[in-house]
Amino acid sequence: MDIENKIRKIEDEIKSTPYNKATSHHIGKLKAKLSKLKEESLQRKSSASKGKGFHVKKSGDATAVLVGFPSVGKSTLLNELTNADSKVGDYLFTTLEITPGIMEYEGAKIQIFDIPGIITGASKGKGRGREILSATRNADLIIPVLDVFNMEQINIIQKELRNIGIRPNESVPDVKIEKKRLGGVNIASTVNLTRIDDITIRSILNEYGIHNADVLIRDDVTIDQFIDCIEGNCSYVPLLIVLNKIDLLENKVLEDLRSKIPEAIPVSAEKQLNINILKKEIFEKLKLIRIYLKPQGKKADYNEPLIIKKGSNVKDVCSRLHRDFLKNFRYAKIWGTSVKFHGQKVGFDHVLNDKDVLRIIVKK
Repeated sequence: MDIENKIRKIEDEIKSTPYNKATSHHIGKLKAKLSKLKEESLQRKSSASKGKGFHVKKSGDATAVLVGFPSVGKSTLLNELTNADSKVGDYLFTTLEITPGIMEYEGAKIQIFDIPGIITGASKGKGRGREILSATRNADLIIPVLDVFNMEQINIIQKELRNIGIRPNESVPDVKIEKKRLGGVNIASTVNLTRIDDITIRSILNEYGIHNADVLIRDDVTIDQFIDCIEGNCSYVPLLIVLNKIDLLENKVLEDLRSKIPEAIPVSAEKQLNINILKKEIFEKLKLIRIYLKPQGKKADYNEPLIIKKGSNVKDVCSRLHRDFLKNFRYAKIWGTSVKFHGQKVGFDHVLNDKDVLRIIVKK
C-alpha cells in the first residue's frame, strides 16, 4: 500500500471512530500515525520538486502574503496597497511568479507578496501548490483574499495551509517535552486538561518512540496540538481575511455576507474602496509599534520612527541599532506611556509602548 492510500485509510478510520473517553487514546495514536505519514509524504514531494520553489528576498519591517484562488483580485489589491506593478487580468492564473511590493504606513515599510493563485489540493502538489504555499511559512501575516461570490473558499484555504504545517491564528501551545534516557514518562500540568488525558498522551508518545520523558503542559491542548508540539515543525501565523469586489453587491447583500465572516475586511481593489482601512488593519494585525529616537542634545526624530514588534524591550532596540549600544549601554530615558513620568530612567528589560520617545545613554 502506498503512502497516500495509508493516509486515506487512517483518515477514514478516524472519521468512523466515535470520540469518547474510551477511544481517545486510540484516536490519538491514529492521529500521530497520520501526522507522521503526512510529513513523510511532504518530504518526498519536496525532494521531488527540489530547486523549483518560489524564492524571494525579504525586506522591510514585516512581511505579509496575499493568498487566494485565481482571479480573486490579489494583483489589483497588491498594486493598490504597494508600489508594485503586478500583472492584472480577468483570466485565470495571471500571476505566475511571486511579486513583491512595499506598503508604507505610519513610518513602517511592510513587504507584501502576491503569490500565484492556489487550487483545491494545492498542499498535495496540485498546480505547484506546495511550492506556492511554502512562501507563506515564514510570513508575519497571511492575507487570504476572497471575492464576494466565493466566500466558502476560506475553508479550503485554511485547510490547505494546515496541511503544510501552518496554524493560522493560533498561538504556540505551552508544552515542554524533555526526553530522558530512563525513568519512564512523567506528566505534569498546571491547568485542568479537558481535551486530552494521560493515557492518550502516553499513547501518542509511544507512537513517536518516546518512552522516557518529562512532559509539562501549561495549556488545555487538544490531541492535534500535542502532536504538533512533538513534531515541532509548525508555523504559527496570524490571518487577516479580505473580502474583495464589494462594489459588485448591494449593501443589504453585503451585510448578509459579512455576518458570516464578521472578521473579514470588505474592500474593492478595483474601485479603491476601504484600502486605507485595510492598511491600518494590516499594521495592527502585525502588532508593530513606533519608537521615536532622541539623540543626546537633539530633538526626537518624529519623521522616521523605528518600527519594532509589540512587547519589545530596550535591549531589542539596542540590538537593532548597533552592537556598540549593547556593549556600552548604561541606561535609557523614556518619554511616553510605558513610564510613570517623562524622562524616566530604565534598563535593558523595560518594555516599550507605541510612540515612546527613547534616548540611549552609553559609556563614554
